[in-house]
Amino acid sequence: MRRREFLTLVGGAAGWPLVAHAQQAARMRRVGVLMHSDESDPQAKAEFPEFVQALRALGWVDGQTMRMDVRWSEANEDRARTFSTELIGLAPDAILSSTTGNLIALVRQAPTIPIVFVRVSDPVAQGFVSNLARPGGNITGFESYEYSMGGKWIDLIRQVVPDLTHVAIIFNPVSAPQIKFLLDSIKSAAASLGVEVTVAPVHDPEGLASAIETVSLRPHGAGVFAPDPFLQSHRQLAAELAARHRLPAMSYDPYFPKVGGLMSYGPETDTMFRQAAVYIDRILKGAKPSDLPVQTPTKFELVINVKAAKALGIEVPTNLLLTADDFIE
Repeated sequence: MRRREFLTLVGGAAGWPLVAHAQQAARMRRVGVLMHSDESDPQAKAEFPEFVQALRALGWVDGQTMRMDVRWSEANEDRARTFSTELIGLAPDAILSSTTGNLIALVRQAPTIPIVFVRVSDPVAQGFVSNLARPGGNITGFESYEYSMGGKWIDLIRQVVPDLTHVAIIFNPVSAPQIKFLLDSIKSAAASLGVEVTVAPVHDPEGLASAIETVSLRPHGAGVFAPDPFLQSHRQLAAELAARHRLPAMSYDPYFPKVGGLMSYGPETDTMFRQAAVYIDRILKGAKPSDLPVQTPTKFELVINVKAAKALGIEVPTNLLLTADDFIE
């Protein structure tokens, strides 16, 4: 080998680590996350770390093997739109979206970026995917519940309030637009039990206070706090107001009874966030959202606050206590 050829070879070899490093940097993936609540919310503080830890277990570490950009919309439509624009501008390889409101904001601006959703109900009825098995398009994820769930809430509240005559469905139509799909199942279940259903839309804490007071003025009534990021952000206030006005109420939010509310029934959400990390991993490795089926929840949890029931003068049936996943004394 001639000296010049040898030096050229050695010089090229010396550059290999630099080339390899540049290629590795080029492969750095970017993941956007649009959460629905405030970062300090106790449920969010339990759910989001599940997602991060699951990604880490799969080899995706923020700042090392990928870059994660997180935004918190705080159940605010304007913030959701603003943060959707920000995240899309960062050109992520995939986005995790929590709740219907955030997903709507993203879908309007990101027709091609892969999106994995959590906390979204019946995505087929809402038009996000064509079907559960083969979603099509750029969206897939983890369904929170089917709309028949509404009947379950009515049945549960009726069990603790046997003389129930009317139920008010309380929600913010801006942060929870999907509730309009849920009302049919609620009304159908209520009608079979001879229970009247009223709708109580709220937009702010003052409206929430007014709605709860109005419902409580009629005897033999109850409230159902529908799945809603706004209500999640104000669960403490909702629980306090329901107690003050002696209104039996149940929620989809498992933290509602933990802060003094009567009861809740809904899916175990930590699992959704762990599963979402698996889907993000598969997408980052080349899978298409259209080929990843939408998953439905496999576990629902009933939580009852016995102390709150006693304060309301309610004796929770023994069979209901026995089926509860958790109860607070």
